[in-house]
Amino acid sequence: MARLHDVCPPWFGYVLANPVRRLWQDPHRILAPYVTAGMTVLEPGPAMGFFTLELARLVGPSGRIVAVDLQAKMLEALGRRARKRGLEGRIEMRQATEAGLGIADLAGRGDFALAFAVVHEVPDQDRFFAEVAAALKPGARVLFAEPRSPVSESLFSEELRLAAAHGLGEAGRPAIKSSRAALLVKA
Repeated sequence: MARLHDVCPPWFGYVLANPVRRLWQDPHRILAPYVTAGMTVLEPGPAMGFFTLELARLVGPSGRIVAVDLQAKMLEALGRRARKRGLEGRIEMRQATEAGLGIADLAGRGDFALAFAVVHEVPDQDRFFAEVAAALKPGARVLFAEPRSPVSESLFSEELRLAAAHGLGEAGRPAIKSSRAALLVKA
């Protein structure tokens, strides 16, 4: 499936990480129902860490976040932001490649994944869902959200179909402002 547009440029990461965004997408409110202390969480496409930092707080010192981004500049900024908040020890940053996310070592170990406004930018969405599903334990959940613009309901449905083909079944539709969202569970 062709992507709608290229990945967002590094400068746009500052817009995504802007604290004003919390007024309509509060990371704690969105993530707290799904993430608890000690979890291993996969976050593909974290940009500069708008959600990553809250994930790190929620998993606590015994938890782990694996943040995977294609852009080194996004990961560098995420690292700086995590260090400022004393959270760097909980976040493992990895750079994805055109060949994939580079998470084969997580096979069957992830408790939760957050795919927020990233899937529509991925050129091989089928491979993306296959890699995410392989990294998760049975029963693990994925909070999958896409922006209402530019992702139409029909495109979101197609993405959900691809997720289901890899054993990630829909378990609900959480309300997230400005987003189309689904909670997925690994079979």
